[in-house]
Amino acid sequence: MSQEPDWNVLTATCPSRTSLVRIANKWTAMIVIVLGRGRTRFRDLRAAVEGISGKVLTDTLRDLERDGLVSRHVYAEVPPRVEYELTDLGRTLHGPLLALGDWAEAHIGEVLEARDRYDTR
Repeated sequence: MSQEPDWNVLTATCPSRTSLVRIANKWTAMIVIVLGRGRTRFRDLRAAVEGISGKVLTDTLRDLERDGLVSRHVYAEVPPRVEYELTDLGRTLHGPLLALGDWAEAHIGEVLEARDRYDTR
């Protein structure tokens, strides 16, 4: 029986670093939070994540699909309909990223005050 390697994100050669870089990306976090609500069309994702360009959304969705976090569903309709949803693996990421989003919203006042104090020194 083969044994799993001991992955360590702090080691320069550890492949888990690429996953950390991907999930620490602001667009990834917002997309995963939206997809945590359920299967969503591209245009609805773009509307929900204000400020994201179509190219960045497309590239991020492709990266998430490649990593096994998002699945893409294409319907043979005219015009074509494409929907995205989190995979089982992607759903394991939803809770932690939702918690980070909640933390950011709950503590932004304190962060802004700290920035003001720092900037006035």
